[in-house]
Amino acid sequence: MSTLHKYGVKACVQPCQTLVRHSGAHRERKQHKNRRFSCNATGANSDEGAAIIDGKAIAQTVREEIGVEVASLKASTGKVPGLAVVLVGGRKDSETYVRSKKKGCEEAGIQSFGTDLPEDVTEEELLKVVADYNADPSVHGILVQLPLPDHINEENVLNAISIEKDVDGFHPLNMGLLAQRGREPFFVPCTPKGCVELLERSGIEISGKTAVVIGRSNIVGMPANLLLQRRDATVTVVHSRTPNAKEVTQQADIVIVACGRAEMVRGDWIKPGAAVIDVGINAVDDATKKRGYRLVGDACFDEIKPIAGAITPVPGGVGPMTIAMLLQNTLEGFKRTVSA
Repeated sequence: MSTLHKYGVKACVQPCQTLVRHSGAHRERKQHKNRRFSCNATGANSDEGAAIIDGKAIAQTVREEIGVEVASLKASTGKVPGLAVVLVGGRKDSETYVRSKKKGCEEAGIQSFGTDLPEDVTEEELLKVVADYNADPSVHGILVQLPLPDHINEENVLNAISIEKDVDGFHPLNMGLLAQRGREPFFVPCTPKGCVELLERSGIEISGKTAVVIGRSNIVGMPANLLLQRRDATVTVVHSRTPNAKEVTQQADIVIVACGRAEMVRGDWIKPGAAVIDVGINAVDDATKKRGYRLVGDACFDEIKPIAGAITPVPGGVGPMTIAMLLQNTLEGFKRTVSA
């Protein structure tokens, strides 16, 4: 689950042809098949600016792949994956996100289960719902939408989810397995998993590169750090107590920004040619917009685009990947039960 979790797929055999947009023009996937971003100090895109990593298009491709595999498994087993989402209270951002998850399940052929509980539900009642889904063999993934009301202990609820159905990857055993070399967690948290998927599907080399993760949350920063290390990057985590955050970030070939502060990372933080993955989504006042605000990331896109080698937009970058990875995790959980 991402920062979006906390604050909030159409099946097709043909691969998406628009994985990366470059300066507004779509490039076909085959053009990128043998290309890898160098992410070095020369800057591969100095004339046109950074390549735009199109998270929406990449997420669509992932959903299409999931839909094809779900259809194949249904034909061979007569069963489909099942995802249960538990929503407490009436937060508009949470409700919107839950609707997106249900729509993604429907398009991918995944069975969707849902329980909506009132704001004043007791922790015991919520834990009973989780226990029932744990015991349901047709449910292969359970997600409790965060944040929860203050009177409910989030840690108790997340720990109650079966590790084999913890599609958010937040169970301490899943986190612990992710941190250990030679061990494999049942699930990896969706947003950091999506960040790495964006890098890999865009042909950006990770092994041997210097990476900086800005932010150290359990939801994004910490697992992103571990995933990059697993791919042999040399990783530094920058956080609120880092005295020279700008200087550290300037050395990075890959930057994942998940600090929760609008446009904190500026253009002069970025090494020419670096790849920048922006996890943040923030509403800032903008009188020129009909809504009175616009959405921006944790990185200043306009300043960074002329310098970086590749960058994700906000919106349309990491956000769509979070749900795609949630569906992928649910499929993985289902496949384990089929093969057991």
